[in-house]
Amino acid sequence: MLAYTYIKKGRFELLDKPKPQLKNAKDAIVRVTLGSICTSDLHIKHGSVPRAVPGITVGHEMVGVVEEVGTGVTTVKPGDRVTVNVETFCGECFFCRHGYVNNCTDPEGGWALGCRIDGGQAEYVRVPFADQGLNRIPDAVSDEQALFVGDVLATGFWAARISEITEEDTVLIIGAGPTGICTLLCTMLKRPKRIIVCEKSPERVRFVREHYPEVLVTGPELCKEFVLAHSEHGGADIVMEVAGADNTFRLAWECARPNAIVTVVALYDSPQILPLPDMYGKNLTFKTGGVDGCDCAEILRLIEAGKIDTTPLITHRFPLSEIEEAYRIFENKSDGVIKVAIG
Repeated sequence: MLAYTYIKKGRFELLDKPKPQLKNAKDAIVRVTLGSICTSDLHIKHGSVPRAVPGITVGHEMVGVVEEVGTGVTTVKPGDRVTVNVETFCGECFFCRHGYVNNCTDPEGGWALGCRIDGGQAEYVRVPFADQGLNRIPDAVSDEQALFVGDVLATGFWAARISEITEEDTVLIIGAGPTGICTLLCTMLKRPKRIIVCEKSPERVRFVREHYPEVLVTGPELCKEFVLAHSEHGGADIVMEVAGADNTFRLAWECARPNAIVTVVALYDSPQILPLPDMYGKNLTFKTGGVDGCDCAEILRLIEAGKIDTTPLITHRFPLSEIEEAYRIFENKSDGVIKVAIG
């Protein structure tokens, strides 16, 4: 089968690899019908994910059809259309039982697919712990509607959940890339008083204004002043940092009011400085880390009910054989790209 493979820092290649096989009773083999490229794939390419293993097939954002299941799999069967969770998790360890599935202690737990074990930018993928990692797609939901459930949409849902948003809040979202838009969609479900999006790309600013006209938009240069002018208590009640750029971490806490929550969703290419003397007295609560992607069933129900629609994010489509071109466009943010569908 064709599989896009991490060769070494700075180099991916489309290779011919053997089709994956079941390794234990809780595995499933999924035929990938549609996949996508995530910014985390670029972090692997750039060498920013030290735990990524050279030689693995990349990709952790996909939907497909179950081809084969191990004897211990009970929730899906061959022929089922499924989303694939970005994380594999055993469901039994301390962290899984508390919903912290990103920190599953199994050797194949947490973010493994496309990082430490073969992922889904391929024709087939083996999914460990299939009962936890696969969710059946409702018949009324298309592959494109479900494509982002297991990763960027799960991330946005998780970010909105842990940020403790109320209907009285002003929420600032820094970054209107794919994860930022998914975070915005999930924040809108909470019905806060006001949402402000900070984005520098003219194409993405236009996208937000076209699709979500009720959302306020500003650029990073004037963000602090804009937030102050559109909030009641000296800054945003909730800040969600989804950009991961050079200065966005500082911008996030500077735009927060005292005693606010700052949720860091972004994955950075370099260390960030926590300048405690500068922020002394703001009494901020920081929430950080990787998504705990255990809400996929609920997200699918919301999509089926028409409450979440991520299909406008798909701006480009390519077959797997042209994945190099898809990466070129996505990595360079060319041609107004937001998300690419591959299949």
